[in-house]
Amino acid sequence: MPATMLARSPPTTVPLSVPGKATHNPSFSHPSPYTRVGISPPQPGSSANTSAVPSLTSGSYAGSTGGDSESSNGGASGIDLVELMNDRLSNAVDPLPLDRSLARQAQTSGALNAKQKELQELQALAQRRLKGARSNFSEGMKAAKEVRKDLEWTQKHVS
Repeated sequence: MPATMLARSPPTTVPLSVPGKATHNPSFSHPSPYTRVGISPPQPGSSANTSAVPSLTSGSYAGSTGGDSESSNGGASGIDLVELMNDRLSNAVDPLPLDRSLARQAQTSGALNAKQKELQELQALAQRRLKGARSNFSEGMKAAKEVRKDLEWTQKHVS
């Protein structure tokens, strides 16, 4: 072995940018925004470009002078993006738990309103009874004062 042998360093790696994985909330699961579609490759000899990515050799390359390829063929692969996004968003949220909670909220609100009305009626009844009790008390006080005066008069005249 020669003394001047160069030490080989391990091959250097270049960091790749990988999108982070979103934290998973177990109480809410939603479908993946990406779906896998199995497409067989075009048959040899076929001139159809089935790829959503334009080929460098086709006339629909962005640098070509053939015009805007997406406006000429109705989109990259004929998919209506608004409809696709609408479908994804409508499937992302399950409306059934929302409907149940809305029904529960309506029932609770109705029960709360009924209790509120019952409390108002009971409060009005208590106020009427209190008014009657005050009236009876004031009449009783007048009667007691009259009885006291009569007793004092009787005591003065009897003695």
